Amino acid sequence: MPDSEAFSLRSLRTLLIDMDGVLYRGPFALPGARELFALLAERGISYTLITNNSSRTADQYLRKLRALGIEVAREHLLTTGMATARYLSEVCPQGAPVFIIGEEGLIEPVQEAGFWLDSTSPQFVLVGLDTGFDYQKLKIATRAIRSGARLIASNPDVTFPTDEGILPGAGAFLAAIHACTGVSALVIGKPETRTLDMAMAALGAVRQHTAILGDRLETDILAGKRAGIGTVMVLTGISTRADLAKSDLQPDYVFSGLPEFIAALERAQRGQPTC
Repeated sequence: MPDSEAFSLRSLRTLLIDMDGVLYRGPFALPGARELFALLAERGISYTLITNNSSRTADQYLRKLRALGIEVAREHLLTTGMATARYLSEVCPQGAPVFIIGEEGLIEPVQEAGFWLDSTSPQFVLVGLDTGFDYQKLKIATRAIRSGARLIASNPDVTFPTDEGILPGAGAFLAAIHACTGVSALVIGKPETRTLDMAMAALGAVRQHTAILGDRLETDILAGKRAGIGTVMVLTGISTRADLAKSDLQPDYVFSGLPEFIAALERAQRGQPTC
């Protein structure tokens, strides 16, 4: 059942879809992931896959999805690495030196946008998920920021779901940098709305007919509320019913997983009750 009358699944025309904890967990597809795309195609619902995880490149994500039996075109994917590169191109079109705490999914699009790596005197310090984060990187980032470099984060997620369990995310590194500098990052990914706005602009989406599908309250759902679009949460990732019970932030719809969401969306689009 919806928690708000402001958005109805019946009116859905564009869906912004989180991936980790929604379509898959680690290397395993979650139930309903393949069926979701079949229904979107059948109903003519446009979509973009949006992920806060900037560790993989677009091609790497597409290969992962293909291995899970999900075929999507590149134009249907927007990572925070890609969104960070677009943002940098807007604010500094001539390019600039950057220091990156992150992996290939952040480094590649930023370099393709005309920026270059520099650990000595960067103009920007960019932070994403980095499994090689260490004291040396923290030291370089701290010195650069104290010398005037701007701190930009692909996302603020302190954790993310994997097949190994809940692991540290980019937000953990940001906390260390903030402790050393007192500087808060400009955040590109959710819960800020920059990636959602980019995706909706590319799709020509109407906010009243758009929703975000995610698994965590403090990023996906909060971003959707801030963007003024519908919010749908599945309980297959980070946030739980216990989290919902103690939060003032409530999605428009909550489902146990994708199969339940798909059934409700199909009924709603056909004009049938959703419960």
